[in-house]
Amino acid sequence: MTTTAAHMPRARRLSATLGTALLASWLCACGGGSGGAADSTNPPAAPNAPGLNLPTTKVNAATTMAAACGAAGPGATLYLNAEVEPYLARSAQNADHWVAAWQQDRYSDGAARAVVSAASFDAGRTWVQTVHPFSRCAGAVAGSSVDFDRASDPWVEVGNDGTVHVMALAVSGTAFTGNSRSAMLASRSTDGGRSYSAPQVLAQDSGAAFFNDKNTLTVDPLDTRFVYAVWDRLEANGNGPTVLVRSVNAGQSWEPLRTVYRPVAPGNGTAQTIGNRIVVPTAGASAGVLVMVFTEIVTGGGNTTNTIRVLRSSDRGASWGPPMTVGELRAVGSRDPTTGTPVRDGSILPSVAAAPDGTLWVAWQDSRFSGGQRDAIALSRSTDGGLSWSTPVAANRDLRVAAFTPTLSVRADGLLGLAYFDFRPDTADASTLLTAAWLVSTRDGVAFAETPLWPAFDLAPAPNARGLFVGDYQGMVAVGNDFVPLMALSGADPNNRTDLYTLRTTPSMAAMALLQDTHLAADGPTQALQTRRVRADITANTRAYMDLRVPGWSRRAGFREAAQHKH
Repeated sequence: MTTTAAHMPRARRLSATLGTALLASWLCACGGGSGGAADSTNPPAAPNAPGLNLPTTKVNAATTMAAACGAAGPGATLYLNAEVEPYLARSAQNADHWVAAWQQDRYSDGAARAVVSAASFDAGRTWVQTVHPFSRCAGAVAGSSVDFDRASDPWVEVGNDGTVHVMALAVSGTAFTGNSRSAMLASRSTDGGRSYSAPQVLAQDSGAAFFNDKNTLTVDPLDTRFVYAVWDRLEANGNGPTVLVRSVNAGQSWEPLRTVYRPVAPGNGTAQTIGNRIVVPTAGASAGVLVMVFTEIVTGGGNTTNTIRVLRSSDRGASWGPPMTVGELRAVGSRDPTTGTPVRDGSILPSVAAAPDGTLWVAWQDSRFSGGQRDAIALSRSTDGGLSWSTPVAANRDLRVAAFTPTLSVRADGLLGLAYFDFRPDTADASTLLTAAWLVSTRDGVAFAETPLWPAFDLAPAPNARGLFVGDYQGMVAVGNDFVPLMALSGADPNNRTDLYTLRTTPSMAAMALLQDTHLAADGPTQALQTRRVRADITANTRAYMDLRVPGWSRRAGFREAAQHKH
């Protein structure tokens, strides 16, 4: 059937109407070598052109670790010069002071040779790089308390006092075996990220009983003496509570580990959290209240149910109230539409940001807008400090293709920026997986504008960490009228599969479009979301994601066979 413009859904008509304008805006929207506009004499390649260009705003340098260090084990691959999973922070006192952190030299079977950070004092034009001695290849002393094989999950924050904090997960051995070791490490810098203190061990476990996973760190914007590190501490029985370690002296020392929330599954099921992240509203009735957002995974009866939930603390983390629900997470994960190759995205991790007026935003991958066919980016907000949340809406502009790995930031004037990837530029060529990076912006979660970040890069050559992998998350900050995403993009060089780029962009609000009749509300799409097939796909994605992070997760969670994704 031929669809005319008059019979198109409004979202598609808007996409067609705005398409020319969006394509024309690639040049002015994509950052150049100095963080400004791209050189119009050297435009990005067209999405279907061979030899796709990549941006010129590269952050990382080549790996500095010895090539022979940390050889991969049998059946595994070490991707030298592969930088993935970046995070970005900026100083509240100096808009030109940015600090990035990432995994350096990714392994196919988990983690990386090192965690690296870099500081810029000129808005991303130049960077001072630091290799953190969280792992052996990065300089950890043999036999010391930080003598670990690998490092992962980098996180960086800049306090309002200028102190830079870097945190990472360090691991050795195989999770939940006798040779397993996992620890959360942190360092601080008082010179803006040029040099750092010796790593401190916030908590660690050895042996088969526990495994620490998926950390974040937050500096209290209202009192920088308080720093909060949170993660999930998985147990051999398949459960995994949220734990917290707090500093009351700006990271000079840390209090003992505390469990702050233990989810409970009905019957013989298991329950855990993942993606724990604290934000602190600085205005409104909830100013100073800690709001922790996470995904709760409950297994039982052959299925998993994933729910975005919130905890609140009004005494700087000393005690926490009961959990509240943002919404169900119904991600099915992303795959190459032509070959079916899985993409290891952030499908069960929420992204959260706090606006200057106290409004909270949460985004996550979700298939509810297509009846379980593919993931879109769900977005919800709270105007009462996380006590209640709006009905999720789809924030990405084209629901016909999968969208994945959302990243949030808020400008000083309250404009929300949401960066993500999707497959709009992809073709039927099985040798490539053309992927675009986008920014959508909104003030109210109803009217949105879309701005292109990068027209197309080829995701197919990315490190294959049991799925094409550029990171479970990416980074982004707001600077003046601009948003600055920090993204890992893959290219054609097999010896340098990924690099990190800042894509400084001013959102184009002229393309604002109303969503009320173009995107399906949370519970409105179709009863298919309750069908056995869709529930099986959601379960399979959760199991595949967790088995990639923690080998044997399905078995400990009570599943009898290996996870298999249906899409």
